[in-house]
Order: sequence, then structure tokens, then C-alpha cells
Amino acid sequence: MAIKKVIARVPVWLLLIVTAILMLFPIVVAILGSFKTNLELTTGATFFPQSWQFENYLKAWNQADFSSYTFNSLFVSIFVTIGTLLVSAMAAYAVDRVNFKGKKFFIFLQSFTLFISIGAVVLRPQFDLMVSIGLHKSLWAVIIILISAHATAFFMVIGFFRSIPKDLDEAALIDGCNFYSIFWRIILPLLRPALAVVALFTFRGAWNEYILPLVFSLSRPDLQTLPVGLANLRYGAGAAVENQMMLAGACISILPLLIVYIFANRSFMQVTAGSVKG
Repeated sequence: MAIKKVIARVPVWLLLIVTAILMLFPIVVAILGSFKTNLELTTGATFFPQSWQFENYLKAWNQADFSSYTFNSLFVSIFVTIGTLLVSAMAAYAVDRVNFKGKKFFIFLQSFTLFISIGAVVLRPQFDLMVSIGLHKSLWAVIIILISAHATAFFMVIGFFRSIPKDLDEAALIDGCNFYSIFWRIILPLLRPALAVVALFTFRGAWNEYILPLVFSLSRPDLQTLPVGLANLRYGAGAAVENQMMLAGACISILPLLIVYIFANRSFMQVTAGSVKG
């Protein structure tokens, strides 16, 4: 029986190994390419670098002004994550616990934004809106727009509310808590695993956002984020293409995402396993 079980798992393990290889191969190629010369990378004659160019990272850091771009990306990503967590959690709490007029229509609007992507069509209205409130030359414009796109986070959080019994709300009401204190003292601590996963995906999306920071930093290059700065790394002196510099910068920009994933990994595993722990 043990042999049959092992044989039955072989196709599964083969599928997982092939999937892992396909997912990791581009990352390995990018890391190795960041240590190559531009000529070696362009010709593609070798898989491993003939001579490891560690100075590519130093040049990328200095040439792209990584310290400034990293600060801008962290500023946007952190505030977008905090704002999305607050808005999605409060919206999910109100929808799950309160019956109000237009509740179904609100849920329909949230789901509508998930299935229909209008992309660049809304860039002009968004920019005009930020001009009208005087934020078109500020990173707060990017933050507000990204927070407003919280539908995915809303549905992720509301799914976890169903695992929290409403008896806890009633018990808290008997103990003297009101509607708001129940959310902050009872519900929010129980949502920590779900919020950690939402924070992971939100931070990643804000960190990798390119179009919005590009649009709102056209007149303010000092407000450019890492994705925008990385695109400028491709061309060096004399407009020469320097792909190795861009790859080195991309590898540096991955580090914050890895750090966030390490901290959120435990909660991510809890969610994928289908358990929510308070």
C-alpha cells in the first residue's frame, strides 16, 4: 500500500517541480544577467557570467538615485497598504453586520470593478480630479487612487467575516461595547491573518505600480518611484542600451517584497490552509 501511495504521488510531485522550475527560471536568468556585461547579456552566448560584474549593483544604485526612489516607493506602498486595510476592513464589517438600503447594489458595484478593467481610460479623469483638489504634483494623488481600488481586498476580508460568529458581537454588546468598539476590540484582532495576506498583495501591487507614478511625476522627477526609475536605467550615457543595469536595479527592488513576504508568510499559510486564528 505504501508503494502504491508513493507511485500515486509521483505525477503530483512532477507537476509541482515543473511548475516551480517554470516560475523560478526567469528570476534566475534575471539575477545572473545582472552580473553580466552588456555585451555578454545582449549576445546571450552563456548562461552563467564569464566574469561576475558586482559593480553593476553599485552603478545602478548611484545612477538611478535609488535612495530617493526607494523612499518614494516605500512612502506610497506603506500608506496605500494602511489605507486599503482600513477601508476594506471597515466596509466589509458594515456590509456583513449591518442591513441597510442599497447593500446589494454596493456589493454589485464592488464586484463590477473586479470583472471590468478600464485601465488607462480613467487616467485623464483621475488626473483632472487631482488637479481640481491640488494634488496632481504629489504622491498623495497616487495613494488616494490606489486605495480607491480596494474591491479585491474587500471581498477577501468579507469572506473571513463569515467565520466570525455574530454571537461575539452580541456578547460584546451585553458587556457595554458599541458598534465601533466591537470592530476595533473584537473583530479587528480576529482578522489579523486575513489582513496580513491583504497587506501582502496590496503592498506588492503598490510597489510594482508604474503608470500612475509615471503620470503624476512627469513634472516632478523627484517624485518618481522605483518602477519609473528602473525604466530610466535602461539607457545610459549616449542613449546606449544597458540592460544589465536595469536587471541589477530590478533585483534590488525585489528585496523589500521578499522582506514583506517573510513577515506575512505565516498568515499566508494559515489562509491558504483554510484556517483563521485569532
